[in-house]
Amino acid sequence: MHLSDFQDGLAAALLPSPNAAAPTPAWLTALAAQPGFAVYRNTVLAACIDTLQANYPTVCSLVGADWFRAAAGVFAHAHPPADGRLMDYGAGFADFLQRFGPAAALPYLPAVAHLDRCWTESHLAADAPALDATWLGRQPPDTLALQHLRPHPAARWVWCDDHPAYALWQRHRDQLPMGADLPWAGDGGLLTRPDSAVVWCALPHAGVAFMDACAQGFPLETAATEALVAEPATDIAALLMLLLDAGALTEAAADAAAPAPCSKETP
Repeated sequence: MHLSDFQDGLAAALLPSPNAAAPTPAWLTALAAQPGFAVYRNTVLAACIDTLQANYPTVCSLVGADWFRAAAGVFAHAHPPADGRLMDYGAGFADFLQRFGPAAALPYLPAVAHLDRCWTESHLAADAPALDATWLGRQPPDTLALQHLRPHPAARWVWCDDHPAYALWQRHRDQLPMGADLPWAGDGGLLTRPDSAVVWCALPHAGVAFMDACAQGFPLETAATEALVAEPATDIAALLMLLLDAGALTEAAADAAAPAPCSKETP
């Protein structure tokens, strides 16, 4: 037996998929029958569920711990960790919730989960110097429109058409009450980490379009045009200041790939 065969078999036995079709080899059946294996399996599953609960705290708060942990267990069996470092575990959880039958009555939940994931990605992203308002003051007015900026590596931006996903997420993160005053309309959010901690703010649809254009390598003139297409009444100067104050932008490097948006639109 190759070591890789043993490792693959052991991993499959620890978090068996309900859709697994391959027969279990005899050596693995004997191993799984040992009393200690059940304890080990439960420990591994509990670690995955605990990690998902830590990585998706807003979702857990909205649905309750029992519901969340049951859903997380289903996810863990279908999507076991690919890395022993669990801090980044759960990348597909929002997509899973989109297809998860018991979540159908909560159509905003995948979008909120997407924001929880954006926090994790922002937290783990590479460090880079962020531009601020002083950068804008140093630019010659006649060349500003031709400048190329990129999203900061830790910047994540999201727009949800149908639900106030960011408002729900932000109220949980800022420990604000989920009152009846919450306007039920689509919204957007921006997460950044210009220093040591992830920070967030609301982002209009124009801001999402602006960040998308910067991520695609367009100059500021084109990014501003895209923002105005999204929201014609946008004050471009105020929007650019919002993004600079949030630490969402950095100078373009010729050999640097721009980060992909967390998502332009979420379900």
